[in-house]
Amino acid sequence: MNDYQQTETRTSGFSIEAIAFSLYLIRDAFGGAMRYYTSKFHMDVLWFMPDMVATLCVALFIKRCIIDNRSIVASLVLLQICISLWIGYIFLGSSTALLSSIKMMFPLFVGFCFCDRDLGQYPRTLKIVMVTFYISLGGIFLSKFWMMPWVGFKYESFGATREAGRLWWSFAEQRLCGFAAESTMAAYFVLVAYVITSIRKSTMWCLVLGGISGYAIRLTTSKTTLGVLVIYMVCLLIVRSLSEERRLPVLRKLASSSFLAVFVPIVAVLTLSGVQLAAGHNGFFFSLQDRINHGWQQPFIYLTDLMPVGLITGCGVGCFGYPQLLFSNLQSYWLPVDNFYVGTYLIFGLPFVFFVWLAFRATLVLDDVYKLSLIFVMNIFTITVLSYGPAMGLLVIAMAFGSVFAKPMTAALQGGKRRQSGEPGLEAPLAVVR
Repeated sequence: MNDYQQTETRTSGFSIEAIAFSLYLIRDAFGGAMRYYTSKFHMDVLWFMPDMVATLCVALFIKRCIIDNRSIVASLVLLQICISLWIGYIFLGSSTALLSSIKMMFPLFVGFCFCDRDLGQYPRTLKIVMVTFYISLGGIFLSKFWMMPWVGFKYESFGATREAGRLWWSFAEQRLCGFAAESTMAAYFVLVAYVITSIRKSTMWCLVLGGISGYAIRLTTSKTTLGVLVIYMVCLLIVRSLSEERRLPVLRKLASSSFLAVFVPIVAVLTLSGVQLAAGHNGFFFSLQDRINHGWQQPFIYLTDLMPVGLITGCGVGCFGYPQLLFSNLQSYWLPVDNFYVGTYLIFGLPFVFFVWLAFRATLVLDDVYKLSLIFVMNIFTITVLSYGPAMGLLVIAMAFGSVFAKPMTAALQGGKRRQSGEPGLEAPLAVVR
């Protein structure tokens, strides 16, 4: 354990960010069941409990990152979010869309509040993740033999009609969703919970449960998630085959290299735009072809017509997301973006590019195995997934990238002027990299 880790106290109980994380995890992982029963028993307020707790994390972010760490980057990020909410309100022209956009940002602050702490310091939260993993697996297998009561159940939220559990089909094969709201969410929570849980488990556990997880994800027909799981398991075995002192540097290199995924949409659009990748209208290559020709290009064409300055400033929080689809007069311009970096650039514009660069730099000195593993997995996963819904998608990304606001990174970016005597710097992490 280095000096930086020694400065952090072990979180034996539940902190505010851990409570918010756990509530979002339980709500979203079992979203289909939660929506069905909260509506059935007229307890819809319980659905918004995580968002209520998350509002406290906004204040915690200000205190922990801006006041305590004196991070200029944290101040700029908060300012940019406020500006983007205002731009989004102007672009979408709906107060309901604005409220939905504000709610959409809450998980971001929850994730950022983990900036100065390793996830291993939250043992009870990790146990909740593990239990969620096992229940999610069981739910997918159960839905193979029994139609869940929430599948097809419709409810109203903010005046829009939604389904608690969607019934989707792929090549005449039902996409199983288990306890989640739909199949992609079910597969996502199996993947993320497996990644977090596997870090402190034996190699045999990783192989056995990895195989079971792969089969469960196969039942959801989520090819992207299955591919990411296989890649993660291969890299996990490679890292564990190395000597103890080489594991962290190699994992850090894998995590930092995963940022190359940012350029996949750009390269694909430049080289494969207009190319027919699939003969039919189904399958992985057709989905990729549709993303290249429409989801990754069309929003910028729409912005050129609707709001040209948005190509630089972004079109604000909510654009090309659920707020625009459900609560705006610009519904006809909505289309699935299906890439986190493209979608987030559309929201925040050029300032997001600067943040991605800082996140990459922070990864080079990060020593939290949990966050490094999540950065690696999420960068690959979000090549074809926007990851703004459910809320845990954005929360996990924010948690992984939150180290940008940590004390060591703040000291490096601000020349160490803010560092007090005895506070940790970047020397220990950099020694590991070298």
